[in-house]
Amino acid sequence: MELSLILSILAAIFLAYYISKRKDPFEVHKIHVSTKGNTWLWLFGRKSLAHIVQDTYNDKREAKYVGFYHRMTPVVVIRDPDLIKSIAVKNFDHFPNHRNFDNENEETFFKRNLLMLRDDRWKEVRALITPSFTSSKIRTMFPLISEAAVNVADYLSTLPAAENVIEMRDIITRYTNDVFASCAFGIIVNSLQDRENRFYTYGRKILNLHSLAIFNIIMLRTFPKLSKKLGLTLIDREVVRFFKEVVSSSIKVREDTGIVRPDFIQVMMETRGKLGPGKELTIDDITAQAFSFFFGGFETTSSLVCFASYELATNLDVQRKLHREIDDICERIDGEITYEKLLDSKYLDAVIDETLRMYPVIPFIDRQCSKRFELPAAMPGMKPYIVNEGDLLWIPIYAVQRDPKYFEKPDSFEPDRFLRKSSGSFDHAAYFPFGVGPRICIGSRFALIQAKLVLFHILARCELKVSWRTRVPMELKKTGVFLNSANGFWLQISPRDKSHDVHEGV
Repeated sequence: MELSLILSILAAIFLAYYISKRKDPFEVHKIHVSTKGNTWLWLFGRKSLAHIVQDTYNDKREAKYVGFYHRMTPVVVIRDPDLIKSIAVKNFDHFPNHRNFDNENEETFFKRNLLMLRDDRWKEVRALITPSFTSSKIRTMFPLISEAAVNVADYLSTLPAAENVIEMRDIITRYTNDVFASCAFGIIVNSLQDRENRFYTYGRKILNLHSLAIFNIIMLRTFPKLSKKLGLTLIDREVVRFFKEVVSSSIKVREDTGIVRPDFIQVMMETRGKLGPGKELTIDDITAQAFSFFFGGFETTSSLVCFASYELATNLDVQRKLHREIDDICERIDGEITYEKLLDSKYLDAVIDETLRMYPVIPFIDRQCSKRFELPAAMPGMKPYIVNEGDLLWIPIYAVQRDPKYFEKPDSFEPDRFLRKSSGSFDHAAYFPFGVGPRICIGSRFALIQAKLVLFHILARCELKVSWRTRVPMELKKTGVFLNSANGFWLQISPRDKSHDVHEGV
């Protein structure tokens, strides 16, 4: 029934498109249009979005950019790193926003989060949220993160031998959930023990961008008025109510008792009076920003740790080298890992950087033109291409970071390339896993600390090994927006012969 409804509405979309189709902008400018990448294949689960982006990127390798149709929307896919920097940094005022939903759509919980905010409102809210992710603020949250990371290491290092083949994503998403609950709301949750807690179950609902959710996105963007009448939403209303109640009750308790905690809600409360009448953050606004914090950190950190764990299990020489670094740090810190000492783990940094190069969380980022802009000629002998207000650009992170032009042996996991970066081992302009320019991910530093800390604790006490359920080589999942393994992240976890107790002491 669901499939029939989807096919019927897709047919209506096609009909509406061909009735109103304007002249092909790429044909007018004689821009190469890629036919190798086709997002319909992704929508119907035939090919991963990352590989569609890569196929498009590789279609005309000598061009600075190519044309592409994302379903029915014309998109310019930017291939050249210098041009990407020009668009996202130097000419940011021409491309300040991501594509959003039509203003008539009432999906306020989604629209009010920082990712979707536009223009001046984005600047105002980002300035208010930035203090949540400074080094000093993360340092105060470090004990909260470490407590959750130690719980993971305790759990994995004590698994019975008959139960030590586990799916890492299940474990790590529970870790990131617990960090979010603690660092955003001051609520202590142990999702490894309380497996059905509401933070975790509702959080998974938010991030479960399955085929029906993708269909709703298409409808909300293509037919906003019809979608409103049908009551289509991206996020379950029960989930929205839960997070609004958590935010409201947390603020009320703190106001009534004077409790102050080093977390996200506290920062939001301290913004009061800074924007002026009519611009102050409402409960809906704060809930939306908490959602943004959760959405970014939850998926970024869990994906990063899972992909890193997989690569460490399949590259034992890298894992052994990382074990040696962690052992050395453990000996020097006498059992206590601090924020400053964690920053000293240079090889762990390299492992994470290389993981992000090979597996950026999302395969591309978009920019929507706000005022007319002239792109340089895509190839010698061609004319410049005019980008008009409302036109869409894609920056193909996954494809650029897998390009042999910029990274030697791009499909090989080689963290040492990041230790040699001063010698020019790769093009730094081609590495931007968290985006580029003013709209770079605001929570990237927080996500990196989460990932480093849990990997440090796990590897101090455990060995990661390929199991009978591990798929080598990995196949990317063909559905969903985020990069994921089609077969899960199944690994065998064994306690190390020489383990270290590196509890934070909290």
